[in-house]
Amino acid sequence: MSLFSAEARPAGITDLAGLLCGPGRLERFGAGDTARFDVPLPFDGRERALAALAGARGVTLAPGASGLRSAFRRDLAPLARSWCTGNGHKQVPSGFQLDGAALRLWVLAAGVADLRGGHLLLLDPQAPWTHGPLIAAATRAGLPPARVAAGEHGAPGPALRLHGARRMARLTELVGPAPGTIGPSDWPRFHGRPAA
Repeated sequence: MSLFSAEARPAGITDLAGLLCGPGRLERFGAGDTARFDVPLPFDGRERALAALAGARGVTLAPGASGLRSAFRRDLAPLARSWCTGNGHKQVPSGFQLDGAALRLWVLAAGVADLRGGHLLLLDPQAPWTHGPLIAAATRAGLPPARVAAGEHGAPGPALRLHGARRMARLTELVGPAPGTIGPSDWPRFHGRPAA
């Protein structure tokens, strides 16, 4: 098992940064001492698995207007401070490290197989300035991606595309097995053997 895989360390609230890599947002309240998640779900049937992963990190996600939403919570404020600018715009923290736990949440919330055997990780279309830093974070994690626009390779929005034997082997190693409620076609799969 990789030191960076989803099961390499105990679940923690900082893992929920994976929801922010995709279209998910943190909304701060008042003086910013509380925050809540708002997680759009572009793909059906993932609510239960995503709520279970968040619940394992002590955060309850319930149905909201466009997906899942948490209550305003004090323990989300540090994450919001690192992922939001002073005026509330989403930002990727400097030097953000994408590990297996955060990647597993990103894949579950906003990942889908592409048309050619790779995997797409949707980005936030309302925060295009986050796309470059997320490419850098994925590359540091051993997953150098291609950025694709909506419609390319079946992407419903801007996305990072991971493809090729080496990248898909690394992705499946990091995210671990699919949650029981997710169909195998919705989860990253490795077909073949990476070149030595």
